[in-house]
Amino acid sequence: MNVYDWDNTIYRQDSTANFVLWLFRNRPKTLLSIPRTLVYAIGYGLHVVDKLTFKENLYHMFVFVKDMDGTTDAFVDSHMDHVKEFYLKQQKEDDVVISASPEFTIKRFCRKLGIKHVMATVVDPKTGKHTGLNCHGEEKVKRFYQMFPNAEIDEFYSDSLSDTPLALEAKRAFLVKGDQILDWPKKS
Repeated sequence: MNVYDWDNTIYRQDSTANFVLWLFRNRPKTLLSIPRTLVYAIGYGLHVVDKLTFKENLYHMFVFVKDMDGTTDAFVDSHMDHVKEFYLKQQKEDDVVISASPEFTIKRFCRKLGIKHVMATVVDPKTGKHTGLNCHGEEKVKRFYQMFPNAEIDEFYSDSLSDTPLALEAKRAFLVKGDQILDWPKKS
């Protein structure tokens, strides 16, 4: 079984940032959320607001979107060209994607790609509220073993060293930098 991060790994760029910018361009009412987002972004930058609080306030923009299902589908359709070629060449039926991005967007991408196993941050698409922990770092390991208690990870791919906890669980791990696939850095 191979496990992949999503953003900057299978998907070229950050899908959440792309979605937010796409919403600003295609659902102009979401622009009303910019002042709120800026306040929380400054708080996050000053370390007085945690990441989860910042993300929930960024995602508050979802309240301005009437048809989030149709909107998300339109975004995904317009961004399928962001899927990296290396993944398409080696995709397997039992692949797993684990991401910190909102589950409702990642699942749609994965469904189109035929990826059945997806774990991501659970976010209410109508309110932007999280209904669980951010799927990041050690949380990815926890979620993986909740879904696959006896599984072994053959290969793990990610663009971020914050995924080291999951990389350490794999027989082989790879760091994805653009279109380069590198061996995971060894701890010294």
